[in-house]
Amino acid sequence: MAEAPEKLLTGVDGQKAAEKIILRWDSSSSDEARDRMLFEGDRQEADRYLSAVDLICNSMQNASMSDSRDPVRLAMARLEDEFRNILISHSSPPEPDILYVSSYSFSEDDDQDGESEEQEEATPTPRAAETPKSVKGSGLTKMGSSDSMREMDLIPAEAIEDLRKIAARMVAAGYTRECIQAYSSIRKPILDSTFGRLGIERLSIGDVQRLDWPTVESLINRWIRASRVCIRVLFASERRLCDQIFPPDGDAGDACFAEAARSAAGRLFGFADAISISRRSPEKLFKILDLHDAVSDLLPDVENVFHSKPTESIRIQAAEIQTRLGEAARGMLTEFENAIQRETSKIPVPGGTIHPLTRYVMNYISLICDYTQTLTKLINQRPKIDLNSDADPFKQQFQLNADGPAGGEGEEASPLSSHLLFIATILQANLENKSKLYKDPALAHLFLMNNLHYIVQKAKSSPELRQMIGDAWLRRHTGRVRQHATGYQRATWLTILGWLRDEGIHTGGGFSSGVSKSALKERFKGFNAAFEDAHRTQAAWQVPDAQLREELRISVAEKLLPAYRAFLGRFRHHLEGGRHSDGYIKYSVDDLEIALGDFFEGSPGSGHHSRRKSQG
Repeated sequence: MAEAPEKLLTGVDGQKAAEKIILRWDSSSSDEARDRMLFEGDRQEADRYLSAVDLICNSMQNASMSDSRDPVRLAMARLEDEFRNILISHSSPPEPDILYVSSYSFSEDDDQDGESEEQEEATPTPRAAETPKSVKGSGLTKMGSSDSMREMDLIPAEAIEDLRKIAARMVAAGYTRECIQAYSSIRKPILDSTFGRLGIERLSIGDVQRLDWPTVESLINRWIRASRVCIRVLFASERRLCDQIFPPDGDAGDACFAEAARSAAGRLFGFADAISISRRSPEKLFKILDLHDAVSDLLPDVENVFHSKPTESIRIQAAEIQTRLGEAARGMLTEFENAIQRETSKIPVPGGTIHPLTRYVMNYISLICDYTQTLTKLINQRPKIDLNSDADPFKQQFQLNADGPAGGEGEEASPLSSHLLFIATILQANLENKSKLYKDPALAHLFLMNNLHYIVQKAKSSPELRQMIGDAWLRRHTGRVRQHATGYQRATWLTILGWLRDEGIHTGGGFSSGVSKSALKERFKGFNAAFEDAHRTQAAWQVPDAQLREELRISVAEKLLPAYRAFLGRFRHHLEGGRHSDGYIKYSVDDLEIALGDFFEGSPGSGHHSRRKSQG
């Protein structure tokens, strides 16, 4: 206890002198006491009052006043008023910019997803390692028990000392509850106001569920950023302030902090809680994972700040939210797999190009790989495929896909890798069904070639995805791309090349006999019509990948042009010089080569080609 500058008398005389001091500052009976605050005036007077309180409390059994004028009760009422006044005078919501200074000081390397305009305006500060005790100019100090913590001086040290002296006497006199209520009545609104300025809205589960998803995404981004400040700066600072004010040998500080922080903590974690139980849609997965990672990152700090028994419910709530967010993520991945199987659109994409489903699924699983570290922990079960049942439609394809994952033949795929392989399996099965919507087998092959090529290239472009599915998978599916390219060429060009066969052109059936001009004319007419039809149709078909498109054209040219050149060389002299020979020999080899450049461009061919027969 503080020493009074003027020593009070002991015994009855001292008690009477102490009672006189307490009565003089009784606001119910003194105008001066109502208009003045002890701790705003003469410090000696304040210390004298505290000494009087000490004396009265030590000799309560000798009190001479009636119960209605109990000096202890009067003194505690006065101290409570002084306590409130000091808190009111020195409490104000800190500016968000100052709070975000601290956020930068400990999270420069943190994931910066969800940055808002506020973050761009905030000024970064040096790393914590460079400023171990404080962040210059911000009133921040480092919490010794956690490198991520930054505490602010919420109240000046002189005011804290006064609050500490008052709290010690109120607790000693049995007025702990009144002191805690006085503290929380002032500090709780300050915390709530600061949360509001940080953008943490008070939303019920119903409020959140009524919001559209883009709005919720924005709120999640804001929450992730603000939650670091709330836990590591605001709550940590409030925790320290309670510890500084209340005696360390009791639980008053814990109870006071719980009373002051419970509402704001409920506001903070209530939003995350509402998100954790919202409808599980696949498009929400990545924001759910962002939120899960943010909560996981904060859990050690939550344990640190809310370590006491009175705040146990807050610790439990945070841990349960993390668990539910993990469950939600697993459910959303399963829902994504189900959605692929349910996608049964019956309208073929024009020109056999890449189906929107293929793009969506591959972009989705590429994003999944950005969260490999988190999902590897969360996904602990493989897809539900009955590998012992021949009736399971995905058994054979999944076993083929899962052979030798993660780049090693015979290795067993992790649960997450198994899910990615399963997604690839059901996507391919869906594409196989969609290829049957094309009446032209050549276009069906082109469609599968395009889509499988896109899948392979997407997997190759992501090191994480490539590692997950393995090089063996890539080799097999690159081979399937070639198979469908070959299937397209056979379906289209075997018939066209059939018009360039020698069989049936010679009279008498032998190659050494004469040539039937009528049969030869029919061959040229048939070839011209077939090629023009292919050109007209397949110029509207699409191969979006430029390299694949050129490779396919070259492959066709390597088969078509030599065959046509040889056919012209053997037979055109039989028709040249005759009537209407141009009507039969319409194209030179160069004409065909130029025309092949129109194929797979997605624009209908004109059907008109320059003819340079002399160069054939």
